[in-house]
Amino acid sequence: MASSDKPWVIVVGAGPSGLLLGLMLAKKGITVHILEAAAELDDSPRAAYYGPPAAHALRTAGVIDEVRKDGFDPVIMCWRKLDGTYLAGMDNSLMNDDPDRLACMPLAQLDRLLYRNAIEQPTVQVSFNHKVVEIGQDENKAWVDVETPEGSKRLEATYIVGCDGANSIVRRKLYGDWEWPGYTWKEQIVATNVAYPFEKYGYDDANFFIHPEHWHMVARLTKNADGSGWWRCSYGEIGGLTREELIARQPMKFKAMFPGSPDPGQYDLAAINPYKIHQRIADSMRVGRFLLAADAAHICNPFGGLGLTGGLVDIEGLYECLVGIYEGKADESILDKYSEVRREKYKTIVDPISTDNVKRLFTQDPEKALENDSFLKLLNDIKDDHAAQIEFMRSPMALMYDFTQHYKGEETTTGHSDPAKNGVSSHVEQVAPVGAE
Repeated sequence: MASSDKPWVIVVGAGPSGLLLGLMLAKKGITVHILEAAAELDDSPRAAYYGPPAAHALRTAGVIDEVRKDGFDPVIMCWRKLDGTYLAGMDNSLMNDDPDRLACMPLAQLDRLLYRNAIEQPTVQVSFNHKVVEIGQDENKAWVDVETPEGSKRLEATYIVGCDGANSIVRRKLYGDWEWPGYTWKEQIVATNVAYPFEKYGYDDANFFIHPEHWHMVARLTKNADGSGWWRCSYGEIGGLTREELIARQPMKFKAMFPGSPDPGQYDLAAINPYKIHQRIADSMRVGRFLLAADAAHICNPFGGLGLTGGLVDIEGLYECLVGIYEGKADESILDKYSEVRREKYKTIVDPISTDNVKRLFTQDPEKALENDSFLKLLNDIKDDHAAQIEFMRSPMALMYDFTQHYKGEETTTGHSDPAKNGVSSHVEQVAPVGAE
């Protein structure tokens, strides 16, 4: 897209959600300008597992084959006691014939993949060092004022989408810095990328450890032929500590959590990122010509992977809505439906299920978890029933919704066959975790 062209959509944020939306819209011939405040793509340790509905969104964008080629398909996801005792789990290999089966690729790598694909589209422009400082709109257009190395600019579009993460400037300009309904957990999380021979200790691809103090998750990020590679370890910490204090405690935590009780020098720590966890959602994901999606609209704790997966499902839904308007198949009221449905999915699925996922790790006695935890009991009840396991592992598809059913005078056009995608079911009692972020 020529820099002088006025785009139909401006996307704020060149993370996975922003790049995915830009790519999908561009493949429909829609002009998109993606603005990123930073000088380059984010390379910090973040999510890596894409549940079935996220895999569906990546398949719609035409990149899932690349994700599977350069990443891998996780097999076992399980829950354990701190000493490694296996309690219950799921076998994702049973879904090998499902095109929307679970996939794994570090998010920084997915960002680069989506960026490469996006800039190949003639109707996409990606601008780094473009920091949004103010927004506005009228009946015909929306605009953002941005600071750039060349000075201040005002950029206009028909619609502007905030995909700029949990600290979204778009959301804060729409609602104010503190209008972010929800709460912050007193517990904190430390996310690390580490190389350590977990495979030699019998670890599966994704392992959740139940313990009142040393609760944590260890999940494979990369997989070499010999089973080695990088792993994500995200662990809980006590609240009230500074970033420096949390980082200083890391060697003690690894020694307490990891098999073999290693000291520094016995593992390779590539990245460490302490952060607070939240359960929050904006009052609306549409304000006139401004839309919010993914972490800019709602956030949850990372255990179970529903934040990333739910965010990519937002993007596929918003894509359907914007394409419908662009092609004259829907009016702008479909954007109100987008906000209504995506907020309902958060409130009935993402928020309660993700809350249960993290509380499962530190609020119960691991010795009695198999007796008292209904989720773990369910996994053990279906461990020999492959059909039931497959059905359960597809349960995150309840996050989806087919917005093309709201196109004017048309039947559903995208061919989705999943009942949850077509709006039949919007809530389930249990949704299978898809990993961790």
